[in-house]
Amino acid sequence: MTEKSTAGKDSFSDRMVEILNCGALNLALSIGYRTGLLDAMDLSENPQSAESLAKKTGLNRRYILEWLGIMVTGEIVELSAAPDGENLYCLPKHHADFLTRRSGNANLGVYTQEMPLLTVSAMEAVIRGFETGDGVSYDNYPKFQAFMSQLADAKHVQVLVDRFLPAVDGGRLVERLQAGIRVCDLGCAEGVALMVMAKAYPRSRFVGIDISKEAIAKARQEMRRQQIPNLDFLVQDAASLADNLELKESFDYVTAFDAIHDQTRPQDVLRGIYHILTAEGLFSMVDIAARSQLSDNLDHPMGPFLYTVSLMHCLPVGLVDGGAGLGMMWGREKAVTMLKDAGFQNVEVLEIPDDPFNLHFFCRKNVKN
Repeated sequence: MTEKSTAGKDSFSDRMVEILNCGALNLALSIGYRTGLLDAMDLSENPQSAESLAKKTGLNRRYILEWLGIMVTGEIVELSAAPDGENLYCLPKHHADFLTRRSGNANLGVYTQEMPLLTVSAMEAVIRGFETGDGVSYDNYPKFQAFMSQLADAKHVQVLVDRFLPAVDGGRLVERLQAGIRVCDLGCAEGVALMVMAKAYPRSRFVGIDISKEAIAKARQEMRRQQIPNLDFLVQDAASLADNLELKESFDYVTAFDAIHDQTRPQDVLRGIYHILTAEGLFSMVDIAARSQLSDNLDHPMGPFLYTVSLMHCLPVGLVDGGAGLGMMWGREKAVTMLKDAGFQNVEVLEIPDDPFNLHFFCRKNVKN
């Protein structure tokens, strides 16, 4: 074996150790996020003992100690000692800024839950899919769907009304929303984004569409709890929207937040969106920031993470019943082509401030004479 190949072998060995450690850290961070340990550590400016954390959170001290061992050796938490020699632990603020619920759109801690949840939800089904080519039903992902609603909370509550919508169409959309227009959110799930918008713009009327009866039932329940009068929800297969004559040209603005790439018939969905928009209607498709060719994603900073999420969720749900199976990493080139094939000849691809995950595909309906 040559010196060069030996060095390469040693280098990859080091890489494998790094991979194993990072996988373990992700799992432990997920536990810390879900149990509230990270938030509890963030509340104190001074180092804390495991006993103090246990009292603050109501969690078991011995489990906390083992978790802190991971956090310290993984360089997430800093270790110090009290005068009596007891171990003290501190989550630095510049770490907490990316790991806790207060972080808003900078919150990366919430994403640590994705891999553990997807593993529990669908790993065996996905492995079977390698052999059969079959998709995996949404029924396999109940906890993951709840997580996606939590993710929407983290993203939309802080930025949707304050930053995203004011930037659409040079601010003209907000003027129309304030005056009163009809808005549809496609693939609305439990309606988090819609509720934020409906409360912000009471003169406009909002409708959420999703194929999941369970998600719509939860959305309606929350809508009633919050007493939002300008909001409705509809159980509807988005792929059949173009056949719904009642909805033809009935919305001035349509949104789809990370929803199109999961569809089994995405081209039909996009045609349906074109169908339900008024002549001067606008469509905001927020979807993953990636390219359509693998070779163009080699330097993507989160390529392995996003391709894995796609393998474990987006691809298999998109393959159900012989679906298209776009996957999350369908990319901007394919997205633009499909939007234009659906009728949208005016497509702008815009970056979203403070959101490295997504692009804003902004479309105007093509008015035909």
